[in-house]
Amino acid sequence: MSGRAGDLSPKQAQTLTEFRERIQDVLPSLPAQHDHYLLRWLRARNFNLQKSENMIRKVIEKYVSGGMCGYDREGSPIWYDVIGPLDPKGLLLSATKQDFLKTKIRHIEMLQRECRRQSEKLGKNIESTTLIYDCEGLGLKHIWKPAIETYGEVLTMYEDNYPEGLKRVLLIKAPKMFPMAYNLIKHFLCEETRRKIVVLGNNWQEVLRKHIDPDQLPVVYGGTLTDPDGDPRCRTMINYGGIVPKSYYVRESLKVQYDSSVTISRGSSLQLEYDVAAPSSLLRWQFASDGADIGFGVYRRTKDSRSQKVAEMVQVLPSERYNAHLVPEDSWLTCSEPGVYVLCFDNSYSLLQSKKVSYNVEVIPPADEQLETLCSRGDVGLQ
Repeated sequence: MSGRAGDLSPKQAQTLTEFRERIQDVLPSLPAQHDHYLLRWLRARNFNLQKSENMIRKVIEKYVSGGMCGYDREGSPIWYDVIGPLDPKGLLLSATKQDFLKTKIRHIEMLQRECRRQSEKLGKNIESTTLIYDCEGLGLKHIWKPAIETYGEVLTMYEDNYPEGLKRVLLIKAPKMFPMAYNLIKHFLCEETRRKIVVLGNNWQEVLRKHIDPDQLPVVYGGTLTDPDGDPRCRTMINYGGIVPKSYYVRESLKVQYDSSVTISRGSSLQLEYDVAAPSSLLRWQFASDGADIGFGVYRRTKDSRSQKVAEMVQVLPSERYNAHLVPEDSWLTCSEPGVYVLCFDNSYSLLQSKKVSYNVEVIPPADEQLETLCSRGDVGLQ
């Protein structure tokens, strides 16, 4: 069955009914409520009910705290990171680390566009952002190792790709455990960025007003700015996050049967080769790791030789470390060229721990070849 309206299997129809019931609270705000629209979300996640719901609710957008609100006295946009309500474990159990990174990239790009708009509006160069970290409520949940590593990747990505994007970083309401948390992330920051970080004391509201006019500063932070409805926290601009419901957790709801499992020794890697005969074939993979993250990347051989090293191959998907011990990875790519594709699971960075990886990999030929195969087997009839 195609998974489109009028062409649903009994199981797909039941999933659609359950999907509609589960999103009743957000249904009125969607662009459309009919079956054609909802089935788009289900098909995009292979009719996995939990993944489809997570996608439509945009878990990360809803529960990643922070937002842009106002401008400092020089006209630079201000971004607020509100740490206390953030539920890092809930986020990383409900979505992949890559989803989180993409969200942060969207935030940064939005700030870059705002800088350009301010430059045109004010007739002077605005190229950096003031960042305010509200550290009230910082606790042990925020220094969970996978969360620290993910946040470190965000910081590294920011510094590598947006040099001098930060004007200043003002930390307010820092609790006693802040130095511990800072020690865990400071090695991700270059010296220049560290110099821009200022931890404010009890007079933090007064200091904020030195940098920001009161009408550009939310009431809750010592200014006079409110939402149109008078909300002193300016919730239409700043997301305060919250605890992610466990019903969103992919790890607990997604049960994948894997075809193969292998243990990758510490300091080593595993290469899996797949012959892609036709261009536009789909290479799909699913994997999960036990106990810790695992590196993963995809390459294409340029020589007809098994002795060719990964560094000599064409990089198709850059190697990254995936928190596949928290959220199983499920992704794919379209192979623009035929050839031998190499999936590389990388544990070379781990000096102490072996990793068990369970995986499924399949090569799906282009649609026309797929149809020819089905016809030759007599699996379908043509109208």
